[in-house]
This record gives sequence, structure tokens and C-alpha cells, in this order.
Amino acid sequence: MSDRETVADEGRALDSNSETKPADVPDWDDEYVDRVSDRLLHNYDLEKDYAVDGERFTLYGRMDLTSQKHFLHPAISIAEHESTEHLFVDRVDRVDDRTLDRYVELGHRLADDWIDADEEHFSTEFTFVAVAPSIPDAVRDRVAGFSDRTLLKYGYFGHYELNLIVVAPDDEDLVASENADVATAFRLWERIERKEPGILGLIARRFQL
Repeated sequence: MSDRETVADEGRALDSNSETKPADVPDWDDEYVDRVSDRLLHNYDLEKDYAVDGERFTLYGRMDLTSQKHFLHPAISIAEHESTEHLFVDRVDRVDDRTLDRYVELGHRLADDWIDADEEHFSTEFTFVAVAPSIPDAVRDRVAGFSDRTLLKYGYFGHYELNLIVVAPDDEDLVASENADVATAFRLWERIERKEPGILGLIARRFQL
């Protein structure tokens, strides 16, 4: 057995939560997406075949975080800030600039519709993942250098950010924009080291005020 096969088998054992998967978490016929969902289910609320604004996604996930600042004692809260991540996973036959443009345009539309911009809002992230047979060089370059953050009321009402990920599972290849921390969950060919921050920890670390 090759080293790659050994790591893959160990990854399946680590990722498999079939016996403990909550009843409200769906199963996906797509084996790759189903295994990714096993890595996400403890931090995200997951939905299958999610439709929004004329688009349909294989998987949708939502994670909400709340951070509080305290004065002298934990019982005395002086500020509460909210952060949300929306994750959209799309299985596609091919990915190109038009695919990425569609995600970016959708992200800005959803930001207008979904974000309640007020003093308690800290950040909202929209992360789009294209699962494709391969990653063209032009797409790789664009995603690797992609950055799109919008301040709300000059930052007084926080900000929202768009992230892009493109993954070719059969090639064990992935490219992600700089702040797409959830990309770790999509590298099934790599083990998640327990000593490193988990998905929730990575995002929570960026949420610190």
C-alpha cells in the first residue's frame, strides 16, 4: 500500500462520523462532498441542494459566532458583536472567470439582502467553493490573489467579505483566497492536525476584537 493510500484511508477514518452524525444533517450522494460535510457538521448548520437568488448549491452551511467584551466581571457585558459565515459549495463541470464572477455578484447581492448593519454586527463572510475536475491556471491565479472586503458605514457597522475556493479532489489540488480558512476542510488528502487550530478556532481567532 502506498503512503498516499495510507493517508487517504486514515483520513476516511478520521472524517467518518456516520455513527454520530446528527439526524438533521443530510447525506450527500457525492462522496467527496459528504466527507467534507463530516468535517463541517460540528461548526456549521448544513443544508443539501440549497437554492438562493436563482442559484442552486450542492451544500450550504452557516456558522454564527458571538463575541462579548466584559467590564471587570464576566456578568457585566459592555459590548456584543456578531459574526456569520455563509458557505456555498457548488459541483461544476468546469470553472472559469464567468463562474467566479457569478459567485462574486451573488455574494454582493446577498450581503445587501441578508446583513442587518448595526452596532452589533462585526463581520459576515460569504465563501464560495467550486468543486471541479481541474483548476485552470488563470483561475488559480485569480483566486489566489482575490480579496473583496466591504466596510459598512465606514466600519462602524463592521464589514463583509467574499472568499473563493476552487478544489479538484481527483487531482488533490486546491486554491483559496487568503482569508478562506474553511479551505482546510476541503483538503481531504491532508490530515487535520489536532494540535493546530480547528476550523472554528481559525475563524474565531480572526474575530478577536
